[in-house]
Amino acid sequence: MSSFVGKRIAVLLLAAVGIAGALPVYAQTAGLEEVVVTARKRDESLKDVPVTVDVFSQAAIESAGIQKPQDFIAMVPNVTLVETQNAGNAFVVVRGVSQARNSEPSVAVLVDGVLETNPAEFNQELFDIKQIELLKGPQGALYGRSAIGGAIIINTQDPSDHFEGRVKAGYGNDSSARAQLGLSGPIGDSKTLSYRFSYNYYDTDGFIPSSYLGGYADPARDNTARLRLMWKPSDAFTGDLRVSIDRLRTQALYFVIPRSNEANPFSTFFTPGDANNVSTPITVNNKGQNDRDLDTASLKMDFAVAGGGTITSISAYDKTKEILTGDAYDFRPPAQSVFNAIYGHDLNQSQFLDVKSLSQELRYTSPTTGMFRWIAGAYFVHTDRFISTGNLEDLGKGVFPVYYTPTSNPLNPQLDALGAVIPGATFLSDSQNNDAWAVFADGTFEINKQLEADVAIRYDEDRRQNTTDTPHPFIDLLLDPNAVPGEVRTHTWSQSQPKVTLRYKPIGNVTLYGGWSRGFRSGGFNQTGVGAVAHANGVQGVNDLFNAEVADTAEIGFKGQFFDNRLNLGASVFHTKSTNGYFFVFLPANSTQNLGNLDATYKGFEVELNARLASHFDMYANFGYTDSEITNMEDRSVIGKQAPLVSRTTLNIGAQYHQRVADGVDGTLRVDWQQIGRTWWEPYNITSRNPVSLLDARGGFEGQKWSATLWGKNLANKLYNAEFSPGNPGGSGFLFKALPRRYGVEFMYKF
Repeated sequence: MSSFVGKRIAVLLLAAVGIAGALPVYAQTAGLEEVVVTARKRDESLKDVPVTVDVFSQAAIESAGIQKPQDFIAMVPNVTLVETQNAGNAFVVVRGVSQARNSEPSVAVLVDGVLETNPAEFNQELFDIKQIELLKGPQGALYGRSAIGGAIIINTQDPSDHFEGRVKAGYGNDSSARAQLGLSGPIGDSKTLSYRFSYNYYDTDGFIPSSYLGGYADPARDNTARLRLMWKPSDAFTGDLRVSIDRLRTQALYFVIPRSNEANPFSTFFTPGDANNVSTPITVNNKGQNDRDLDTASLKMDFAVAGGGTITSISAYDKTKEILTGDAYDFRPPAQSVFNAIYGHDLNQSQFLDVKSLSQELRYTSPTTGMFRWIAGAYFVHTDRFISTGNLEDLGKGVFPVYYTPTSNPLNPQLDALGAVIPGATFLSDSQNNDAWAVFADGTFEINKQLEADVAIRYDEDRRQNTTDTPHPFIDLLLDPNAVPGEVRTHTWSQSQPKVTLRYKPIGNVTLYGGWSRGFRSGGFNQTGVGAVAHANGVQGVNDLFNAEVADTAEIGFKGQFFDNRLNLGASVFHTKSTNGYFFVFLPANSTQNLGNLDATYKGFEVELNARLASHFDMYANFGYTDSEITNMEDRSVIGKQAPLVSRTTLNIGAQYHQRVADGVDGTLRVDWQQIGRTWWEPYNITSRNPVSLLDARGGFEGQKWSATLWGKNLANKLYNAEFSPGNPGGSGFLFKALPRRYGVEFMYKF
């Protein structure tokens, strides 16, 4: 174990000792709030559930100022979020298990009990939220494929049986404005039907400078609205209808590729990759666009069964459309670009994603009483997916979206007036028709008052049919004689996902648990002909088909509450063996984003503590450690190296002080500090990002119905890269800059 890790553990141990010494002084202090979670699809106390779970209640969400997934992930050990390229690309990394572009997610995400079917939905604004739970380790036995690293459960505020409302408004640096509205109450006089309407507006000029164009590279405007209707005519039935729309308008593809000799466009290929380079400016000559439209609707119905238990039906519809345009490789003005040196003109690019899905879950949950409790159910989802990517000639007139077919737009063409391909232009498109189904069951056996066993299993089958929509003459550029327009590729992935857990409670406030679980996520199709292009360019491990990943995890853990529930302490140790994990490669030859497979092991631990030092003073300290090792890949030179996107350590420390300052007025101050340890990005480990430390703070005043808060994120203005994306093995890569310092003020009023 490195001295770096040892020092971090020492910090936590000293903190724990200090807390333990201080707590008896405040014997009169009330304990931490009791937290109820739904990790096993039934209500249970957090201290009793045998799963490693991090929970954010409504109070915690408001006090920490959680507005995006990055905000709560920043407080969880052994979990990071990589935001890059465009709004739909945000990769959750849990204990080393990561995600990549165009892949299945690493975690299952459920909103109000409904599973998100497309990872492009995840990175949204969070508002009017009741509770967030983050479960670590494979959760596929209950939550299905893609819960290979864990699960994130987000519950919005329930409709109320009396009228209530809340408004929030804020303003920050670089003309950033936010407004939120929440209204809830009964419909009619019977109080059996109620509603909740929530709205969020966010607008900013951006924060990351764009040196060539001037201004900022990341302006954004987001409008999101959600309506929930809840009908409860009797204790035997509850209906919950949720409709949500999200319209995001921002920009994308503002990458940076360092060049050792700016006068030589080809020096980019030989410039060593450096994930810590923050001095190279953004020099894209196209603002481009990134428009993402999300539409979701779901109906959840609970039927009480005579004799006990509940039947639950969940029907859902999801639609995602995202178009992004911008500069193409190597993201420089025409006179300096590598493509201008090759073809005599520059290139830009357009990418389009269109996904629709229909899903249905049906399950039975037994009564919570008795020595044996069980859940059984089935799940089905149908998905239609279309994706196109392509390069266009950059005539300095802007970049125009390309959707389902190539364009001959004279301002920004892929085809000339005679229908011939512009030199360097590309267009690839594929459509998919996917059907997946699953059956699952979970049984909990209370052997005695101290010992409990839980056994769960799920079987998933995912059939995918991919049709090549790339037309002539672009198909001829793939260098693959087997690639033809209209080619249909079909593959089925299936896997059982068992989970066995033992829980032992030696005393009422201490829980010991351990077990073994298997996670699974489907493979998929790279765009037609990618395998031939990859091999022709010396890239190994990338083929037209990438395989499904299976991860086996063993874990033991501990939870305890001490000093009259004023100190919560938890720790867990894990070992994961992953087969066919994902890695990402960009191929400049045909401007495609591609996935390959590798095997790896992940082992590590986390320690978490929360304490109430006084009636007005809370703090937390968490540490996570993950060691990864690639054990197999087509290119065997990477065996023994670190797996992609893995951060070796995470350290999260925070404190909040709350004090009455006047009659009916309280003052609050909160500080959160996060350190993300050394991070590797691709199998060859050509570079790693140094540890990054980030400081956030909030302070203000609040009354019974109002609050005024000053806030700041990344207050030390740490400049770093959110991602290093490999362009070619052993060479330079793309850098995507992270957000610098942001600050502002917000006001909230309840009525």
